[in-house]
Amino acid sequence: MEVILLEKIDNLGNLGDMVKVRAGYGRNYLVPGGKAVYATDENRAKFEAHRAELEKAAADVLTAAKQRQESLEGMTVTITTKVGDEGKLFGSVGTTDISDAVTNAGVKITKQEVRLPAGPIRQTGEYMIEIHLHPEVNVQIKIIVAEE
Repeated sequence: MEVILLEKIDNLGNLGDMVKVRAGYGRNYLVPGGKAVYATDENRAKFEAHRAELEKAAADVLTAAKQRQESLEGMTVTITTKVGDEGKLFGSVGTTDISDAVTNAGVKITKQEVRLPAGPIRQTGEYMIEIHLHPEVNVQIKIIVAEE
């Protein structure tokens, strides 16, 4: 299945690229999410007519992400939680806890933007967490998990 991308997608392509994807990925994720349209002759003509508007919107989103990156750089957030023996947490600190703590510190982020490749945090200590604001913009912040 061929689709025309309406925004930059990681590991797939940029705005305006015509790419081949698996049918389920295109039909169930890209098209309903407004990230792509089917690559028909009619849709190609519509895309070319609105290309400048889409590129301007994509540039605005990138600019907003870079501004958020500047406000997040060097940020340190402390999360306090109940701790048992040897620094093990009762429960864990996940993406929701981190996004809430950063939002309370003054910069709004969503839990989908928080990257925890090793899974939730289960020990006290300092951690460098990556925040994925845009396919081209990532920033690292320090999270300190401390005893309540």
